Amino acid sequence: MQFRHVLLMGLFLPASAWAAAGPVTDPAPESTTPPAFLDQIEGKQALDWVRALNDHTFSVLQGDPRYKQLHDEALAIAQSHDRIPVPHVIDGQVYNFWQDATHRHGIWRRTTPASFHTAHPDWHTVIDLDALSASEHKNWVWKGADCLEPEETRCMIGLSDGGEDAVTEREFDIPAGRFVQDGFTLPTSKQNLAWENRDTLLVARDWGPGTMTASGYPFVVKRLKRGEALETAQEIERGVPADISDNPEVFVDGEGHRLTLIQRGLTFFTSSYSIVTPNGLQKLDLPPKSTPVGLVANRLAVKLDEDWQPPAGPKLPAGSLVSIDPANQNAAPMMIFSPGPRQSVESESVGATKTGLLAVVYDNVRGGAVRFTPTATGWSRSDLKLPANVAVTLIDAGPRSDDAYLGVTGFLTPNELWHVDGTDAREVKALPAQFDASNLVVEQQEATSTDGTRIPYFIVHRRDMKLDGSNPTELTAYGGFGVSNVPSYSGAIGKLWLSRGGVYVLANIRGGGEFGPAWHEAGRKTHRQRVFDDFASVGRDLIARHVTSERRLGIRGRSNGGLLMGVEFTQHPELWRAVIIGVPLLDMRHFETMAAGASWVDEYGSQSVPAEAAFLDKISPLDALRPGVKYPEPFIFTSTKDDRVGPVHARRFAWRLKQLGVPFLYYEDTEGGHSGTANLAEIAHEQALEAVYLLKRLVD
Repeated sequence: MQFRHVLLMGLFLPASAWAAAGPVTDPAPESTTPPAFLDQIEGKQALDWVRALNDHTFSVLQGDPRYKQLHDEALAIAQSHDRIPVPHVIDGQVYNFWQDATHRHGIWRRTTPASFHTAHPDWHTVIDLDALSASEHKNWVWKGADCLEPEETRCMIGLSDGGEDAVTEREFDIPAGRFVQDGFTLPTSKQNLAWENRDTLLVARDWGPGTMTASGYPFVVKRLKRGEALETAQEIERGVPADISDNPEVFVDGEGHRLTLIQRGLTFFTSSYSIVTPNGLQKLDLPPKSTPVGLVANRLAVKLDEDWQPPAGPKLPAGSLVSIDPANQNAAPMMIFSPGPRQSVESESVGATKTGLLAVVYDNVRGGAVRFTPTATGWSRSDLKLPANVAVTLIDAGPRSDDAYLGVTGFLTPNELWHVDGTDAREVKALPAQFDASNLVVEQQEATSTDGTRIPYFIVHRRDMKLDGSNPTELTAYGGFGVSNVPSYSGAIGKLWLSRGGVYVLANIRGGGEFGPAWHEAGRKTHRQRVFDDFASVGRDLIARHVTSERRLGIRGRSNGGLLMGVEFTQHPELWRAVIIGVPLLDMRHFETMAAGASWVDEYGSQSVPAEAAFLDKISPLDALRPGVKYPEPFIFTSTKDDRVGPVHARRFAWRLKQLGVPFLYYEDTEGGHSGTANLAEIAHEQALEAVYLLKRLVD
């Protein structure tokens, strides 16, 4: 989906002591239905309940003598001025959003490319979110800028009050450096927009009753002209409430060609596309599981997530990049890139430049970058020279030039920023080491899952690690939505965990995109038990190799990874001593009616399909909790402002644990949304809480 908005332990308390620490508003123990007040996201009774749990967690974790040092270390890393500014080139200038100790909400700033490449760029503040929040009595969180192309003189700025996905959009004049008086302003909504021209926006948003899908996203796209009231905007496309979301997209190439599309999200992974023409909408002939990723020389580049037999030409395999001529859909598509069995490319890792297409390609979970250039008969390929055995991220590319920026990183390789000029790439910035890695090494191992599939995983550990089962180990994975988990540098993990003798493990389980669409499909819907088995198999493999033991093994995941943690907590409580469950889905019987849950039916399945309902009921962590089982003490965290998954999943799970007398720690941040806390101080706070929890559970 093309959404813009849209990578540790307390002491055991006996049941009597925990009951005394909790609120007194819970129903009688014999009730197994979570109380209705938990569903009232910001209701007084619910927030009082949350505060009581937060206070207990803070007393246990912040009361630990190690907390202050861990917090100070995490905060120093989060607020370090040595961090690499993430660049976005707009109108020939480099823009960056920055937060530090002085700028809690953050500043949007700019400098020249020449200055940006120096050690100390000369930044000019464009928008001060702290000042804006104070003047407007809001808790503004930055959600990005959508800019008019190719001119890039006007941008729509997305601001969220507290970090939720719903945003307010305001027009900003780039040359003047200020919001446009009486310019385009879109009130708060989950919404997406595209610039049709300087004076016209295509907007999908909440237009009033009956215009939002069951998932809480818009399915009506309208054309809004400058000076026009929202209520008079012209409707140009209407989906149906069963859609996931309908959204406009505009592609511009370096030759000035412009292609305006309407994406109708039929399911989370399938869409239909229509071209906006002066005479109305014209269907674009693409397979449902495909994503347009850029326009080059009037050729539309498309990522395929299923095999496609086009009207002309040979069958094209899933995982490929191809190009089509939008003006002549009868012409055979051209192959740009066809991945091998251990290779993959993701839609978010492809970007069009003025004369070519830049793509990040992974081979056995190791990244590289390739430039593709259109020729008379197809596309030519040039591999960029980058470091080996690293992860690569496409950070910025656009149709005005062949310049682009790539991120290069690894578990022990501090983040680097590389500037691409055509086929030449060079490092322009590097993050100083944030922890001592001189005695650390990275291995890639494989575990055998229950069905015989080999599951790769990375393990980061001390060079002199003894294989005696005594090493405290944190294992993490995601395993869903075709999202790849790749190596990355984390100062917090290095400083707070690895430097204290911990082992860090990243598993590339099925459900992700590490090896293309088939790897994802293998773990979707009723096949999802493979995902859970893969993860448990990696845990057992670590124990079998004597890296760690059940006493020293902890796991962590968030969002879909939070669901993974909930399942592992209930299916294999004997394997883990620490379980961190972040912003999770845990009530899989009812997820479709919670927050944006209906949008994920294509990933998880639906209660309306008997076989899928039976599977969801079986694996739902909330429903799998049983009395008399010896569970490890988990740390659960969520956000009140999460309007994507929502905090109700975590609340219901915590309530049920308390009812069963199972000790747990719970933290609900009152801001930040699903993607994380809203400011650096809160990020450091959460990281320190997790680190204390891990040390208490796995080291003490």
